Amino acid sequence: MRNLNYLLLLSLLMISFAGFSQEKNTGKQDAYFSVGEDVEVANILSAQQMQERYQGLKTGDTLNVTFKADVTSVCKNKGCWMKVALEDGREVMVKFKDYAFFVPKYIENKEVIMEGKAYVTEMSVEDRRHYAEDAGKSAAEVSAINEPEITLSFLANGVKIKN
Repeated sequence: MRNLNYLLLLSLLMISFAGFSQEKNTGKQDAYFSVGEDVEVANILSAQQMQERYQGLKTGDTLNVTFKADVTSVCKNKGCWMKVALEDGREVMVKFKDYAFFVPKYIENKEVIMEGKAYVTEMSVEDRRHYAEDAGKSAAEVSAINEPEITLSFLANGVKIKN
């Protein structure tokens, strides 16, 4: 019975970590781990270049890209979204394709490389409040949100997170 419990625990741990893989970026010797689909590491835009691409997008437009940025915040409940910084101080709201994967909740201030669709959308007051609660904002900060907002958004197929 004891061996069965150990086997069950080991199986659960293996399943839990099945979505994470360790990889080496061969050019820089920087270690990354991946979540979601494999990210192609060619033609990676910087946060500055991505900022320029967003300037050309209107609500409803989409752009398939791979870009690198630093994480500014992550959903504190389960890692189901994150925000990354552009060079001008604006943030991009990143969600994950088909809600199929999440990112670790501890990756704030880490560099990520993401592949997916960039777009601009109008976020409702309800959604803004929901994300503020997920980010751990105070009740006063959440209730102060009373207008929709044009949001730079990204739907990631996969994410590489720098160790």
